[in-house]
Order: sequence, then structure tokens, then C-alpha cells
Amino acid sequence: MYIVSGPRPLPNGRNHMFGREDEEGYPPGYVRFMQRFGEGTYRGWMNVQLPDREVLQPFAEYGLWEHDDDSPITEPQIAECIAIGTTVDGDFLAVHPQTAQLLWLPRHAEHIQAILLQVQEQNDEGLYAAVLDEIYRQVYGSSQELAVYYEPWTGTRSHLFLRLPPGEDRPSLPELAGRCQASFPPDLSVENEYTCSLFYRELGGYVRFNYAYLQEVAVFYDRMQGRHLPL
Repeated sequence: MYIVSGPRPLPNGRNHMFGREDEEGYPPGYVRFMQRFGEGTYRGWMNVQLPDREVLQPFAEYGLWEHDDDSPITEPQIAECIAIGTTVDGDFLAVHPQTAQLLWLPRHAEHIQAILLQVQEQNDEGLYAAVLDEIYRQVYGSSQELAVYYEPWTGTRSHLFLRLPPGEDRPSLPELAGRCQASFPPDLSVENEYTCSLFYRELGGYVRFNYAYLQEVAVFYDRMQGRHLPL
């Protein structure tokens, strides 16, 4: 797994919040992943966060999801859930301590989904990553084919947005991305029809070419790792 910038492990004071009983109540590898890498974003999709016992409490009264005999929890039980992640689209990943269930609370769907994991044992670093990949497959019905990377929230990240002027004579963003890769080979590249991101350890970040909007190039960097660069 590629780490975009220097990880920010949990300080000792927060490590103590995970006791042996707590570790058994969370998905496999979650606690060790948090202790090693800290909070961050996995594969540009899932925000991996410290347990939050309060964020879902108001949702028990919003009536956002349908509850029937097949629902894994009742509506009042939403207030008991502990959120451990959110997607960039606003979905929640949570655990319900009383029923020992891992739950998916979607933003744009009517039913809460119980996640049943079947992950094989592997090294500590890859275990929770494998859990997240399996959740993605269950929720979206497909696998992520692009590179595996994690972007820790260091607190020292910054960005620069560039907008190419319109004009027929200028190169397209895919052409610019190709030139950039040729001149400055990245440590990792992630590309699809909508975007291309070139990752550089020296930056502690990446350069993103936004194919969807045709004119935008963004540079995301860590101010500590990239402090000697002319940004």
C-alpha cells in the first residue's frame, strides 16, 4: 500500500482509548491500522476515522432509512452506533456494539445494510485495507481496479489549483499528464476516464489532472515534505 505522505500515528493518549474489548468490537485490523497510520482517506474513497459515538445520534430521529423485518437494526438503535468511517459521498460505516454488527448507512439509499466479512488473515498493514476493499465490493457490486494508496491527514497539507486558459492550440489534459509523467516519473499513478493523479513522495502528495472539467490541474502537497519545493 502506497502511503501518500508521512503517516500520523495516534498519540499515546489516544492509543489508550482502544482496550482489548474495544479491539474485538471493531472490524479486523481497524485498531492496528489506526494506531500505525492515523486518520486519513483510503483509495480516494473512504475516510478512515477515530470512533465517533455521537455523530449518528441525531439520525435516529430523521427517518432517513426504511425499517422492516429485514433491517439489521431498528431506527432507535441508530443512536447507539459508533461511526468509524465516511465515504466522500457521505455514506457512514459504523459498528453497533449491542448486536456486534458492521453496518453501512447509505446517503442515497433507503435501507441500512449489514456487512458480513470474509477476509483472510494477512499482515497487519493489509488486513483492514482488505476489509475496506470487501466492503466496496459488497456495496457497489464491483472491485476497485486502481492502485492501493492511503492519504494520512497530517494537518500540514495544502493545495494549489491551476486553470488552463481555453484555446484550440493548447495541449489537452491527457497530453499534459503524459508529458508530466515522461519528464517527472511519478512514484505512483492512478488514472481513469475522469482524472489522472501522479503521486510524488518528494511532494508528500500528488498532481491531479481533472479530465472531466478539461481545464483544471491541482497540486496537493504536504507543507513539511514539500517545503523546499518552488510551489
